[in-house]
Amino acid sequence: MLVKSKIKWVALGGLVLSFVSLLVHLLLAKYSSADLVRYSAITGFTEDLNVNIEGRQGAGYSKLWKNVASLESLQPYANPRSGYPVPTVQNNGFIYAKIFGGFEKIRNSICDLVTISRLLNATLVIPEIQESTHGKGISSKFKSFSYLYNEDQFIAGLIKDVTIVKSLPPELNELRKLKQFPIFKPKTSDSPTFYMKEVLPKLKKAKVVGLVLYDGGCLQPILPSRLAEYQRLRCRVAFHALLFRPGILALGHLMVERLRALGQPYLAFNPGLVRDTLAYHGCAELFQDVHTELIQYRRAQMIKRGIVKEELNVDSHVRKANGSCPLMPENVGLLLRALGYPPKTRIYLAGSETFGGQRVMIPLRAMYTNLVDRTSLCSNQELTNLIGPEIPFPEDNSLPPPAKSLDQLKEEWQKAGPRPRPLPPPPDRPTYRHEKEGWYGWVAEKDSEPDSSPIDLRSQAHRLLWDALDYIVSVEADAFFPGFNADGSGWPDFSSLVMGHRLYEMASTRTYRPDRKYLAELFNSSIDNPYHPRRNWTLSVREHLNKSLGEEGLEREFRQSKPTSFLSHPIPECSCRILKPTEITSITNKNKINHHLSYEGENVCPKWMQEGVKTVSYQKNPANESESQEDELDFEVQPELDNGGSTTVTTPLLDQDEEMDPND
Repeated sequence: MLVKSKIKWVALGGLVLSFVSLLVHLLLAKYSSADLVRYSAITGFTEDLNVNIEGRQGAGYSKLWKNVASLESLQPYANPRSGYPVPTVQNNGFIYAKIFGGFEKIRNSICDLVTISRLLNATLVIPEIQESTHGKGISSKFKSFSYLYNEDQFIAGLIKDVTIVKSLPPELNELRKLKQFPIFKPKTSDSPTFYMKEVLPKLKKAKVVGLVLYDGGCLQPILPSRLAEYQRLRCRVAFHALLFRPGILALGHLMVERLRALGQPYLAFNPGLVRDTLAYHGCAELFQDVHTELIQYRRAQMIKRGIVKEELNVDSHVRKANGSCPLMPENVGLLLRALGYPPKTRIYLAGSETFGGQRVMIPLRAMYTNLVDRTSLCSNQELTNLIGPEIPFPEDNSLPPPAKSLDQLKEEWQKAGPRPRPLPPPPDRPTYRHEKEGWYGWVAEKDSEPDSSPIDLRSQAHRLLWDALDYIVSVEADAFFPGFNADGSGWPDFSSLVMGHRLYEMASTRTYRPDRKYLAELFNSSIDNPYHPRRNWTLSVREHLNKSLGEEGLEREFRQSKPTSFLSHPIPECSCRILKPTEITSITNKNKINHHLSYEGENVCPKWMQEGVKTVSYQKNPANESESQEDELDFEVQPELDNGGSTTVTTPLLDQDEEMDPND
C-alpha cells in the first residue's frame, strides 16, 4: 500500500508540472508573437554582431580598419591646372550616342563621350542607355538615362566643360530617324587622332554624328601628357557630375547607415563572378554541373564572334594558377581570416551577378555569418519603390488543357478503332513559366542559347539599379576586397571602378589589391590543410595583402588596370600631394615632387587645400608616428617551433572559430 501511494503522488506531481509547463509556454507564445513577427534580417544582424562587442575592440582589431599612413597625403584634385576656356555656343555640331552593356560599360562610356565632345568642340546629347529603354517595360517615370543617373545634375555639373542638351532639335531629330547622319562604332583603343581626322570633318559637314558604343568606352585610357586636362575632365565627370538619381542615392546611404549601426565598420567584397568574364578566361572547371556547361556555351559564342581566339576547352586550374581566374569566395574567406578579421565582421556582398548563386557563397557564409547583401538590408517594398511602376507581364497561358467530360470520353471510345486497343499514352506534363525562363529552359534540350525573354531583359535593367546601390555601399566601405579585377579582358569591371573611386576620394582607405597569381601559389602550398595553415603561410598572406594597400599595390594596379580603364587608376592626373614639413626640403621643382607614386611627376596641392586638410591629415598620436614596419603588417604573436623542429599548426585569428574545420 505504501508503494502504491508513493507512485500516485509521483504521477500527480508529474501531471501538475506538465500543466504548469504548458501554461508557461502558452503565455510566452502569446506575449512574444508580436516581437517574432517584427523580426527582420537587419535586427538579427545587429543583435548577432554585438554580442560581447566590448571585448573585441582592441588595438589589433582597430588596425584592421585604420587608414594607410603612406597614402594620407594624396588628395583629390581634378580642377583644371592651366588655361581652360569655357565652351561657346557656336561649336561644330551635335554628338548623340547609344550605349550597350552593363553598369561598368555605361559608366566608362559616358565619361569618354564627354571627353570626346570637349575634344571635338561639340554639343553632347544625353546618351541613350539601351539596357534601360522603355521597350523592356521599365517604369514610364524614367527615360533611358534618368533611370540610373540625375540628368539635371549631369548637365549643371559640366556646364563649364561641355554643352549638354537632353535631345536634338526637332528638325535634326527627324533627320536622325531617317538615318541621314554618319554613324561610327568606335572602340576603346581609338586615339584622339582618330577623332580629329575621321570624325571631326564629318561632324563639321553634317552637324550631327552618331556613336554606337559596345566595348565600354570610345577613347584610349592612357593619353599623352599634353592631354592631361582631358583626363581630369574624365574625373570631374565620373566623381562629381555623374551622380545617381535621388532615389538610388537615398537608399544607398540608408544601407550604409544600417551597416554601420552602433558605430561598427564593415568590409565590402565583390566576387566578380560574371559569366562573360569567366567564359572569356576559360574558368568553367572551377564550377560544377550545369554551371560549367553554361560557361562553355558562352565561351563557344565568344569564339564564334571572334571575341575569344583560343580553343573552347582549356585547363581552368592552369588559368587560375596564372591569375586569370577569380579568387573564389572560400579563398577570400581564408584570406580574411589570415588577416585577422573576426567571424562576426560585417561583410557586404556587392555585385548584381554572382554566377553560381548562393551555392558558391556557402563556405564564406560559414566563416562569416554577418555576410549580407541588398536583399538583407532592404525590404521588398524599398526595392520595389526604387524600380517604380512597371508594365505587368502577360498572364501565363501555359496551363494544362481542361479535363474532358464523361460524355466526351465515351464518344471518343466509341469512335475509336477495332478492339483490342492499346492504352492511350499518359497526358503530357504541363510546362510552367519558370521552366521556360532562364538557363534551365534550354540547356538540356538545345545546342544554342535562345534570345533573352522579356523577363530577362527587364532583369538586366534592374541589375543597373542593384549595381548602383552596391557601388555606393562599396565606395563608402571601411575596407574593400576585390575577388576579380584587372582580369585583362579589356572590359571595365565593377571592382576596378570602385577601387579607382576610392583611390580618388580618399586614397588612404583600406582597399586591398591582391595579386591572384601569387596567392594561387600560396593556396597550392597549403592545399592539404587550408583551414589550419602553418604560421609562415599566414605571415606571407598578411605581408602581401598589407603591402597591397600601399604603393606596391598601386604600382601593380597602374600596370594592370589603367591600360583598360582610366577611372580604375585616376592618379597622378587627378590628385595632388600635401607635404609634411619634413618633406618640403625634398622638393626638386617648384611645381613637381619626386615620389615613387608620381610616375611622370606629381603636383603639390595648392595652399588653400593644404590649409584645409592639414589638421585632418597630420594631427596624429606621437605613438603612431613611430610605428615600425612590423606594426604596419599587424603580425600576431605566434608560437615558436616545438622541440621537434616543426611549426605548430595555428589559426591566428582574433576570434577563433573551431567549427570551421571540415574534417570535424
